Amino acid sequence: MSSEVNRGGKSRPFEPGEPSDIELLRAHVAGEQHAFAELLRRHRDHLWQTAMRIAYTREDAADSLQDALLNAHRTAASFRGDSEVRSWMHTIVVNACLDRIRRNKTRRAVSLSPETMPDPADPRNGIAELEVSLMLGRALFTLPPDQRAAVVAVDLEGLSVAETAVLLGVAEGTVKSRCARARLRLREQLEDLRDPGNRT
Repeated sequence: MSSEVNRGGKSRPFEPGEPSDIELLRAHVAGEQHAFAELLRRHRDHLWQTAMRIAYTREDAADSLQDALLNAHRTAASFRGDSEVRSWMHTIVVNACLDRIRRNKTRRAVSLSPETMPDPADPRNGIAELEVSLMLGRALFTLPPDQRAAVVAVDLEGLSVAETAVLLGVAEGTVKSRCARARLRLREQLEDLRDPGNRT
Protein backbone atom coordinates (compact mmCIF):
# COMPACT_ATOMS: atom_id res chain seq x y z
CA MET A 1 0.00 0.00 0.00
CA SER A 2 1.39 3.37 -0.92
CA SER A 3 1.10 6.20 1.55
CA GLU A 4 0.51 9.84 0.75
CA VAL A 5 3.51 12.14 1.07
CA ASN A 6 3.43 15.92 1.25
CA ARG A 7 6.04 18.26 -0.15
CA GLY A 8 7.97 18.32 3.07
CA GLY A 9 8.61 14.61 2.73
CA LYS A 10 6.39 13.66 5.67
CA SER A 11 3.44 11.37 5.21
CA ARG A 12 -0.01 12.77 5.85
CA PRO A 13 -2.72 11.06 7.92
CA PHE A 14 -4.75 8.45 6.12
CA GLU A 15 -8.30 9.33 5.28
CA PRO A 16 -10.58 7.57 7.81
CA GLY A 17 -11.83 4.24 6.51
CA GLU A 18 -9.55 4.19 3.45
CA PRO A 19 -7.10 1.34 4.23
CA SER A 20 -8.00 -1.91 5.94
CA ASP A 21 -6.76 -2.71 9.44
CA ILE A 22 -4.17 -5.14 8.14
CA GLU A 23 -2.93 -2.57 5.64
CA LEU A 24 -2.60 -0.02 8.43
CA LEU A 25 -0.67 -2.46 10.60
CA ARG A 26 1.68 -3.33 7.75
CA ALA A 27 2.15 0.36 7.01
CA HIS A 28 3.00 0.95 10.67
CA VAL A 29 5.60 -1.81 10.56
CA ALA A 30 7.01 -0.21 7.40
CA GLY A 31 7.40 3.11 9.20
CA GLU A 32 4.25 5.03 8.30
CA GLN A 33 3.90 7.41 11.23
CA HIS A 34 0.11 7.85 11.10
CA ALA A 35 -0.92 4.22 10.56
CA PHE A 36 -1.03 3.08 14.18
CA ALA A 37 -2.83 6.25 15.24
CA GLU A 38 -5.58 5.46 12.74
CA LEU A 39 -5.86 1.91 14.09
CA LEU A 40 -6.14 3.35 17.57
CA ARG A 41 -8.83 5.81 16.44
CA ARG A 42 -10.88 2.96 14.99
CA HIS A 43 -10.70 0.59 17.93
CA ARG A 44 -9.92 2.61 21.08
CA ASP A 45 -13.53 2.70 22.32
CA HIS A 46 -13.89 -1.08 22.05
CA LEU A 47 -10.51 -1.67 23.69
CA TRP A 48 -11.30 0.77 26.50
CA GLN A 49 -14.62 -0.97 27.22
CA THR A 50 -12.80 -4.31 27.24
CA ALA A 51 -10.27 -3.02 29.76
CA MET A 52 -13.03 -1.54 31.93
CA ARG A 53 -14.82 -4.89 32.05
CA ILE A 54 -11.73 -6.86 33.03
CA ALA A 55 -9.73 -4.54 35.31
CA TYR A 56 -10.84 -3.95 38.90
CA THR A 57 -10.62 -0.16 38.77
CA ARG A 58 -10.80 2.60 36.19
CA GLU A 59 -7.17 3.45 36.95
CA ASP A 60 -6.05 -0.14 36.36
CA ALA A 61 -8.06 -0.21 33.12
CA ALA A 62 -6.33 2.94 31.90
CA ASP A 63 -2.87 1.66 32.87
CA SER A 64 -3.54 -1.75 31.33
CA LEU A 65 -4.78 -0.18 28.09
CA GLN A 66 -1.69 2.00 27.90
CA ASP A 67 0.56 -1.01 28.49
CA ALA A 68 -1.33 -3.00 25.86
CA LEU A 69 -1.14 -0.29 23.21
CA LEU A 70 2.57 0.19 23.79
CA ASN A 71 3.01 -3.57 23.47
CA ALA A 72 0.97 -3.68 20.27
CA HIS A 73 2.93 -0.74 18.85
CA ARG A 74 6.25 -2.44 19.56
CA THR A 75 5.32 -5.99 18.52
CA ALA A 76 3.26 -5.23 15.41
CA ALA A 77 5.81 -6.99 13.21
CA SER A 78 5.03 -10.27 15.00
CA PHE A 79 1.37 -10.20 13.88
CA ARG A 80 0.88 -13.32 11.75
CA GLY A 81 -2.42 -12.42 10.15
CA ASP A 82 -4.30 -15.52 11.35
CA SER A 83 -6.93 -13.35 13.06
CA GLU A 84 -8.45 -9.90 12.68
CA VAL A 85 -6.24 -7.02 13.80
CA ARG A 86 -8.96 -5.93 16.22
CA SER A 87 -9.00 -9.41 17.76
CA TRP A 88 -5.22 -9.33 18.09
CA MET A 89 -5.38 -5.98 19.88
CA HIS A 90 -8.28 -7.22 22.05
CA THR A 91 -6.18 -10.18 23.18
CA ILE A 92 -3.27 -7.91 24.11
CA VAL A 93 -5.59 -5.72 26.20
CA VAL A 94 -7.13 -8.71 28.01
CA ASN A 95 -3.68 -10.12 28.76
CA ALA A 96 -2.46 -6.74 30.02
CA CYS A 97 -5.43 -6.52 32.39
CA LEU A 98 -4.90 -10.05 33.68
CA ASP A 99 -1.17 -9.41 34.13
CA ARG A 100 -1.91 -6.30 36.19
CA ILE A 101 -4.41 -8.21 38.33
CA ARG A 102 -1.79 -10.88 39.00
CA ARG A 103 0.78 -8.22 39.86
CA ASN A 104 -1.57 -6.49 42.25
CA LYS A 105 -2.17 -9.87 43.96
CA THR A 106 -4.75 -8.52 46.38
CA ARG A 107 -8.15 -7.54 45.14
CA ARG A 108 -8.77 -3.83 45.19
CA ALA A 109 -11.94 -1.79 45.50
CA VAL A 110 -14.13 -1.71 42.42
CA SER A 111 -14.56 1.69 40.79
CA LEU A 112 -18.08 2.03 39.44
CA SER A 113 -18.42 5.77 39.05
CA PRO A 114 -21.57 7.21 37.45
CA GLU A 115 -19.63 8.65 34.51
CA THR A 116 -18.79 5.12 33.33
CA MET A 117 -22.48 4.29 32.98
CA PRO A 118 -24.45 5.30 29.85
CA ASP A 119 -27.28 7.77 30.24
CA PRO A 120 -30.58 5.89 30.41
CA ALA A 121 -32.78 6.31 27.36
CA ASP A 122 -36.01 6.19 29.37
CA PRO A 123 -36.05 8.34 32.55
CA ARG A 124 -38.86 6.23 34.00
CA ASN A 125 -36.63 3.14 34.07
CA GLY A 126 -33.34 4.94 34.61
CA ILE A 127 -32.91 4.20 38.31
CA ALA A 128 -33.84 0.53 37.93
CA GLU A 129 -31.49 0.11 34.95
CA LEU A 130 -28.66 1.79 36.82
CA GLU A 131 -29.20 -0.46 39.84
CA VAL A 132 -29.15 -3.56 37.64
CA SER A 133 -25.99 -2.35 35.89
CA LEU A 134 -24.26 -1.62 39.18
CA MET A 135 -25.24 -4.99 40.64
CA LEU A 136 -24.04 -6.77 37.52
CA GLY A 137 -20.78 -4.82 37.64
CA ARG A 138 -20.22 -5.76 41.27
CA ALA A 139 -21.10 -9.39 40.58
CA LEU A 140 -18.66 -9.58 37.68
CA PHE A 141 -15.85 -8.46 39.94
CA THR A 142 -16.51 -11.28 42.38
CA LEU A 143 -15.44 -13.72 39.66
CA PRO A 144 -11.86 -14.94 39.22
CA PRO A 145 -10.19 -12.95 36.41
CA ASP A 146 -10.06 -15.90 33.99
CA GLN A 147 -13.79 -16.58 34.39
CA ARG A 148 -14.61 -12.89 34.07
CA ALA A 149 -12.58 -12.56 30.86
CA ALA A 150 -14.39 -15.55 29.34
CA VAL A 151 -17.94 -14.55 30.29
CA VAL A 152 -17.37 -10.92 29.26
CA ALA A 153 -16.19 -12.01 25.82
CA VAL A 154 -19.02 -14.51 25.23
CA ASP A 155 -22.00 -12.96 27.02
CA LEU A 156 -21.28 -9.23 26.89
CA GLU A 157 -19.28 -8.85 23.69
CA GLY A 158 -21.12 -11.56 21.76
CA LEU A 159 -18.07 -13.54 20.65
CA SER A 160 -18.38 -17.23 19.92
CA VAL A 161 -16.73 -19.84 22.12
CA ALA A 162 -14.24 -20.52 19.32
CA GLU A 163 -13.36 -16.84 18.95
CA THR A 164 -12.98 -16.46 22.71
CA ALA A 165 -10.72 -19.50 22.87
CA VAL A 166 -8.43 -17.90 20.29
CA LEU A 167 -8.48 -14.55 22.10
CA LEU A 168 -7.62 -16.06 25.48
CA GLY A 169 -5.26 -18.70 24.15
CA VAL A 170 -7.11 -21.63 25.73
CA ALA A 171 -9.12 -24.63 24.52
CA GLU A 172 -12.80 -24.22 23.65
CA GLY A 173 -13.69 -26.63 26.44
CA THR A 174 -11.88 -24.38 28.90
CA VAL A 175 -13.92 -21.38 27.71
CA LYS A 176 -17.17 -23.34 28.13
CA SER A 177 -16.15 -24.48 31.60
CA ARG A 178 -15.14 -20.98 32.72
CA CYS A 179 -18.38 -19.49 31.36
CA ALA A 180 -20.49 -22.15 33.05
CA ARG A 181 -18.83 -21.54 36.43
CA ALA A 182 -19.06 -17.79 35.97
CA ARG A 183 -22.77 -17.91 35.08
CA LEU A 184 -23.50 -20.07 38.11
CA ARG A 185 -21.75 -17.62 40.41
CA LEU A 186 -23.46 -14.66 38.75
CA ARG A 187 -26.86 -16.31 39.21
CA GLU A 188 -26.11 -16.71 42.89
CA GLN A 189 -24.89 -13.11 43.19
CA LEU A 190 -27.89 -11.70 41.32
CA GLU A 191 -30.59 -13.85 42.92
CA ASP A 192 -32.12 -10.78 44.56
CA LEU A 193 -32.90 -9.29 41.14
CA ARG A 194 -35.49 -12.03 40.54
CA ASP A 195 -37.68 -10.61 43.28
CA PRO A 196 -39.57 -7.59 41.82
CA GLY A 197 -39.87 -6.22 45.35
CA ASN A 198 -36.13 -5.64 45.42
CA ARG A 199 -36.21 -3.37 42.37
CA THR A 200 -37.18 0.27 42.37
